[in-house]
Order: sequence, then structure tokens, then C-alpha cells
Amino acid sequence: MIRYRAFTKRYDGRTAVDSLTLEVPAGSVVALLGPNGSGKTTSIKAAAGLLRPDSGDVVLGAERLNALDPRARRACSFLPQRVSFPETLTGREVVDFYRRLREAPADAADRVLKFASLNGAGERPVGTYSGGMVQRLGLAVATLGTTDVLLLDEPTAALDPDGLCAFYGLVEARRRAGGTVFFSSHQLGDIERLADRVAVIVEGKLVAVLSERELAARLADRGVMRVRLAARVGGLLERIRERSPEAVWFGDELVVPGSASTRPAVLDLVRAAGAEIRGLTAQEGRLDAFYRELIGAES
Repeated sequence: MIRYRAFTKRYDGRTAVDSLTLEVPAGSVVALLGPNGSGKTTSIKAAAGLLRPDSGDVVLGAERLNALDPRARRACSFLPQRVSFPETLTGREVVDFYRRLREAPADAADRVLKFASLNGAGERPVGTYSGGMVQRLGLAVATLGTTDVLLLDEPTAALDPDGLCAFYGLVEARRRAGGTVFFSSHQLGDIERLADRVAVIVEGKLVAVLSERELAARLADRGVMRVRLAARVGGLLERIRERSPEAVWFGDELVVPGSASTRPAVLDLVRAAGAEIRGLTAQEGRLDAFYRELIGAES
């Protein structure tokens, strides 16, 4: 469990995060979504105990230890947005160094190197790695211990397809094991695929917290049905607007925004009007469009 209680952090008089109150329940996967400069990295670093709040606090675990407490830091693993390791060390040497710091068993190194899908590159110097390989090595290091909480700042930013598959597998495995994952991302597909809850932060302020079910409902309300007719039928649009006020004609096509639950009634109206349907498509709402609505309302 991670709990922010009116957490505030300022830099040179600028408020990076403003009175953030948020709970990440134990055993959940929660995504922190927001535009650049919104306070995502500051928030995650605070949970990792890497910066001191100007006011408020962040607590971790069932014991509600302050994130600055060394005991709380031992309960979490943190992956920063920009990962770097000594370039002359091999991937295995990097992993083994952090394994000893974490007091993890010797076989943990093989386990995480396999997870990282480095394809034999563990014996090569890190200086020969691509950006995606370095990111995968960072994920390997972050998963060395048996910590309950993973804090990941933009974990998929530089990952290639192999790395993405490994990351998705990691999150699902943590979920099944009852672990907690708190991550930030600009990749909306990652959030839709992985998160139990989404917290949206804009200019340091929390503007929305949505469960997976609530997010699905919000997106469903923003869906669109398109009904292509053989010809326009007079008065049909007015009747449909009683169900979907934003419906419009686009050529010979009726464009009907709104929830999927309204679509059967709209189609009944089309049939009752004697219209010949030549084509029908439906698209659910997109997270990127909904996200733009949220940040636009706060900017």
C-alpha cells in the first residue's frame, strides 16, 4: 500500500506537486497519467523516499512507514525514468552487484537476466547495449528482490517488442502474487492493458482517479456508431437526437455519438423510418481523447 497525504513539493518557488492525496491499494496495479511536467516523476520519487516533502507525507506498507524511513525503502524497488550503469561492467556484473546489495539469493541473477530477454548479452559490457537493452537491464535490477512494491517511472519508454512482452509478463506475475505496482507512462496502450486504476495529474494537481470499470464506462459513453443509409430520410435525425443529442448527418451516413446502450434504440428508429441500412460500424471511446478532455479541463 502507498498513501500520499496532502503531499506537496516545490522547486525554486515552483510547485511541482500540490497537496496530492492518493492511495495505491496493496495488490493493485495503478498508473499515474499526466502530461510532461505534471509532477509524475516527483510523486514516484517521493514514494521511493528519494526526496523530502515540503508538506504532507507519503507512507508505505501495512505498517504505514514514512517513505523516508530506511525500513520503507527496503520494502520497495524503484526504476527511474533514465537508467544508467557503468559501461565497462557486463550486464551480469551489474545485476550481481545489485543482487548483493539486496541480499537476494545467487540464483536471482539468472532469473532476472532471463526475464530481461538480453539474449546472451549478459556477458557483454553495458557500453555495447542499445537503449532498449539498458532499459531491460534496469527492469531486471528492479525485480531482483522480493519487495512488495514496484515503483516504475516511464518503464516502457525505450523498450522494444521483446522488452514490452517481458514487462507485461512482469506486471501480470506481480498482480497474481499480490504485489503492488505503481507506474507512470505516456503509453496509453500500456495503461489500458495493465492498470486496475488510473490517477490523472495535471500541473501538480490530481484531477481524476478512475477504476478499470469506471474508465471503461467513461470510454463507452464516448463511443460512436456510424450508420450508412441508401438515402437520407426526412425527420430521422431529429428523432435520433432525442436519444443522442450530438448525432449528425455526414453525407449519407448517420454519426451517432454516445454509449453503446443507446444504439439498439437508434437502430429501431432507423428501421421504423423505413431507411435502408447499407453499412454499420461502431467504435468505443478512446483513452487518448478522454485524456485530452481531462487535461484540457484543468489547463
